[in-house]
Amino acid sequence: MKKYYKKPLKVGIIGTGRISDLHVIEYLSNQSTEIVAVCDSNIERAKQKLIDWNLSDIAIFQDYKDLLKMDEVDLVEILVPHHLHIDVALEAILRKKSISLQKPMCLNISEANKLISEAKKADVSLKIFENFIFYPPVIKAKEIIDEGQIGSPLSIRIKSNPGFSSTAWEVPNDASDWRQNVVKSGGGPLVFDDGHHKFALAWLFMGQAEEIHAWIGHTKATNNFLFDAPAIISFKFMENRIGNLEIVYSPNLDINTKHYAQDDRIEITGTHGILWINRGHGSLGSPPPLVLYKNGKYKNYNDIPSAWENSFINSTRDYINCLLNGKTPRLTGEQGKEILRMALAAELSSSEGRSIKINDERLS
Repeated sequence: MKKYYKKPLKVGIIGTGRISDLHVIEYLSNQSTEIVAVCDSNIERAKQKLIDWNLSDIAIFQDYKDLLKMDEVDLVEILVPHHLHIDVALEAILRKKSISLQKPMCLNISEANKLISEAKKADVSLKIFENFIFYPPVIKAKEIIDEGQIGSPLSIRIKSNPGFSSTAWEVPNDASDWRQNVVKSGGGPLVFDDGHHKFALAWLFMGQAEEIHAWIGHTKATNNFLFDAPAIISFKFMENRIGNLEIVYSPNLDINTKHYAQDDRIEITGTHGILWINRGHGSLGSPPPLVLYKNGKYKNYNDIPSAWENSFINSTRDYINCLLNGKTPRLTGEQGKEILRMALAAELSSSEGRSIKINDERLS
């Protein structure tokens, strides 16, 4: 039975690390929501975030279980390291809280199945938070494809390109440290963590992959941070369609960004035309956010909002509307599991040096 909430939705934030600044934007501005509690293992960081967000008289906790005991909390935004997702989310389900769970949903398919099953049994709404599918240039590109303007999509090429930026935000050391521990992160920072965004884009535009092949190398960046790059991941989709994700670290590539020093590029080729999405975390200069080629002509879409924070705003707003109107969110648990399976297949393929079928039993 779908649960309908009264306005304002009372929100608890579990985890106040770097990315929380983007997750709270819509909660702070939307008249249908109110942040009533925050939690972080580093209590001083949580207190500082309340100052940064201009919030007062907010409950602060060091233990997420204490926050979840608050009857007034309707919705929790879970922003903790990957290995903690399952425990925090299961406790939230037990306390009947609607859940927005940062991607990737879990470390493996077994955990994902348990989470989906428990949420369904408890009739709890579960959203796997993925912002890139809500990025305005991506939304417009999907609209163009659905209108048939490039015909049937035949291939997708995705490029992840970290570099450097003098304008990027500062990332605390502890936010980087756990990402270097595969037991906590589940995989590499670019293929498994950030890669979720790219697998989600491949899934959005092409559907679930049937088979994946990956080669994943490693490069040391500053402060001995180990990138899982260079990497190349190839996709085989239904109906003889293909795609790839290429990841390279360019230490001296200057990227225009307020956030992470990374450029993201996408090319989708169809039977009638081609689309290019030219921005993501940041950009190389100031290219048009979206370009369409068809009928021998290029069309630039320059008026699309392209700041990365818009993807977070749109994703959060969508979930708020879903909860208030009894609708199904994106990503659902099942959709999040499909994308997780793609990431796990890439990791397994690289370790074994061969392609992996998406239904390989070892992924479960």
